Amino acid sequence: MSGIIPALSLGLLAGGRASRLGGADKAWAVYRGQALIERTLAAVAGQHPFAACFVSANRSGERYAALGLQPVPDRIDGFPGPLAGIDALLAACTTPLLLTVPVDLRLIPHDLVAGLLAAGEGGAVAHDASGLQPLVALWPVGRARVAVAEAFAGGQTAVHRVVNALALPSVRFADTQFDNLNTPDDFST
Repeated sequence: MSGIIPALSLGLLAGGRASRLGGADKAWAVYRGQALIERTLAAVAGQHPFAACFVSANRSGERYAALGLQPVPDRIDGFPGPLAGIDALLAACTTPLLLTVPVDLRLIPHDLVAGLLAAGEGGAVAHDASGLQPLVALWPVGRARVAVAEAFAGGQTAVHRVVNALALPSVRFADTQFDNLNTPDDFST
């Protein structure tokens, strides 16, 4: 990749139901003294000059806006999973690339953005010590919009299928295990 900084937007994924947390708004759950949304934003926002910062959220819009995030609700009813959030973020995005990161990661590498961008402007997906992490991805917006629409039209809601359809290269963060914070026990460690 050349020394030119590509136009890139950030899309945080926070629109889920958090059923394993009793339906609480997971993005505002506190881990190690800080709300997940604040931890994630702090860990990622300083890694690149993002053109826009969005959050896929189906509630708490005013709270997100207070953090400087543009809330984007799902365009598809019924909480069909994280692909609906990615669909909404892609629709809102006006840059050629969109980085998605879920708010519930225990660890975010300090070189996440640089590592994914090093794969080129065709997009990339993170691969940590546990395997492929399809929600941590750099999406080529135009192609991804088409692939997501085709996935929904075909009744598919799995993000990894869209990653495969786009043939996104994986970028290894081999010494890192992102881990998701999903249950009350996860928040106690």
